[in-house]
Amino acid sequence: MRDYDLDPIELLTPTEMGRADALTIAGGVPGYGLMLRAGKNVAAAAADMLREGEGRRVAVFCGPGNNGGDGYVAARLLREQGFEVAVGALGDPARLGGDAGQAFLDWGGTIAPADSLDPRACDLVVDALFGAGLSRPLDGLALQIVERINASGTPVLAVDVPSGLDGANGAIGSLAVRARETVTFFRLKPGHVLLPGRTACGKLRLTQIGIEDAVLRQIGPQNFLNAPALWRGHMPWPETYGHKYARGHLVVATGPAIRTGAGRLAARAGLRVGAGLVTIASPEEALAVNAAHLTAIMLRGVDGPAQWRDLLADRRFSAVVLGPAFGVGEATQAVVEAILGAVAKDAGRRFGLVLDADALTSFSSQSDRLSHMIQASGAEVVVTPHEGEFSRLFNKKDGKAPVKPEGDARAYEAASDMPLQPTEFPYKIDRARASARALGACVVLKGPDTIVASPDGRAAIARNAPPTLATAGSGDVLAGLIGGLLAQGMATFEAAACAVWLHGEAANLFGPGLIAEDLPEILPRVLADLVPR
Repeated sequence: MRDYDLDPIELLTPTEMGRADALTIAGGVPGYGLMLRAGKNVAAAAADMLREGEGRRVAVFCGPGNNGGDGYVAARLLREQGFEVAVGALGDPARLGGDAGQAFLDWGGTIAPADSLDPRACDLVVDALFGAGLSRPLDGLALQIVERINASGTPVLAVDVPSGLDGANGAIGSLAVRARETVTFFRLKPGHVLLPGRTACGKLRLTQIGIEDAVLRQIGPQNFLNAPALWRGHMPWPETYGHKYARGHLVVATGPAIRTGAGRLAARAGLRVGAGLVTIASPEEALAVNAAHLTAIMLRGVDGPAQWRDLLADRRFSAVVLGPAFGVGEATQAVVEAILGAVAKDAGRRFGLVLDADALTSFSSQSDRLSHMIQASGAEVVVTPHEGEFSRLFNKKDGKAPVKPEGDARAYEAASDMPLQPTEFPYKIDRARASARALGACVVLKGPDTIVASPDGRAAIARNAPPTLATAGSGDVLAGLIGGLLAQGMATFEAAACAVWLHGEAANLFGPGLIAEDLPEILPRVLADLVPR
């Protein structure tokens, strides 16, 4: 397990971080005390970077708010350690009030206009211009300064987030500072792990400034880092007196004879992740092809909605994966309807369904219909679109111009009687959350920063997916991992998040040259590190 998976899992938006500060101050900790600790942590990180590069000269760019206040504290402490420090202010620092104003007064040294500092004349730049709450594009003088910093080639330490990055969603407006390292406080923010923001941050250094974890209970964060601490306690490990029938029976659908490989990849992954039994449900024409490739995985001939209803009348089947190379069209819609209808008629049955690839494309522009089926069924459903499939599923054909909301999905819908289509939200995390609520299903919106969103508002962001996962069949393996965990009774959100993390870690462990077939085979080595000791 890599070091970054030891970070706390809660991700705080800038608004939530402001509340954490306010709750701490209300509890008796002076606001300036928090700023002094933050500045001390910035200075420590800057000193480390300077010593590593054998440098002595540092330019600290300070903005007009509390981020700038952190910069003034860091500048003073670096000067006290003997470093050559130049401070540049954006705006008139004499007009600063509150804690930032006190930090400026305590600096007490020379101040130059920020645009007069030459980043090339120093060994390190400390970017304390703007914090995580900046939600508009940089412009004017601030944009020019950031352009000069980036063009200089001088290493940059960013305070909280690189200036120009929105800490709530990872968005970059016109431009953001490209930092080698970013030092932040108490908890990471969504913008630190979502793209494109993640690429601007460089190495993340999470530090503590005296805020107690107890404030999280009052804040109730809904965004999480997808790491073992989020779902490890929900994993279904084999029990001493257990048997295969107690570990769930996963069914994976395959397409016709010439399109069976995707289903077998999913089935193999479901078996590897611990499902007690796995059966491939195949059209009659594909039985021979599948039989030639299967050993521990069983095979059943299932063709059309009626046969799917007959199959699922057996309550021993606990989950289905449908979609990989299954075929697009009304026939696939009918199978989805048959599966969900069979579950709906079986009150009290716990049943998991993963809809992937062709199963989603078959409902292009019909998300409302799919939502009705899902919510009427009572099944625990996970849908796994990439951005293209997501756009097709939620595409509207009524010709209305999309509405760009202000703020995030929760804030907009709380203030409006007119729910938006998920595709109308500009930021990935809000699209994922809105689509989960609209479908009544867990949504895995795939990509380098895959987001798992629950209808209850929770969202988990992955940061461990290597680019080698961009290979044919990788998504089929992910669908099988989710299905295998659902078959064993793992809670839906946790199962999806766990599968996404396992998928990324298996790829990291294998390294270059990865193909989809490698993922299930290396999975046991990933699981071995998670087994309770």
